[in-house]
Amino acid sequence: ESTTAAAPYLLAGAPSFDLSISQFREKFNADNPKLPLNEFRSISTSRDRANLTRAASKINENLYASTALEKGTGKIKTLQITYLPIQGAEEKAARTLAISYMANLMRQFDATLTTEQSVAKVASLIQKGKGQQYYQQEVGAVRFVVSDNGEKGLTFAVEPVKLALAEP
Repeated sequence: ESTTAAAPYLLAGAPSFDLSISQFREKFNADNPKLPLNEFRSISTSRDRANLTRAASKINENLYASTALEKGTGKIKTLQITYLPIQGAEEKAARTLAISYMANLMRQFDATLTTEQSVAKVASLIQKGKGQQYYQQEVGAVRFVVSDNGEKGLTFAVEPVKLALAEP
């Protein structure tokens, strides 16, 4: 299944968050009681790199969260919310819910943002990344990534950035 292939934007040698998926989920659910994440279940595909464990959590029929974890430590390399577009009367509500989850994910890593600011920032990233394999924006020690696969889905990801020390 193409949605479980390793994220094309995940950088080789990328660092990981000092956080396990259960620690993240506990904090996310405490901060977002109306939009919780269910338990993540391990996914295995033949294309996965040997050093990563992939896991996903179904939110509803067209929305899910996924992650790539460092094998051995269980630390998070990437956190993603993927929206599978639907047509018809439910489309607007489904997209609004997806953006709400994406904004909540963003706020887990940029606590200075208000709900409105994070929704606006996610909408801006989606607009900038429209039709691109991926679009990224670094903010401090994290990068926010949007991957637009048209009818196959829209993914918003958060990943740590390897910080380099400035040369004196």
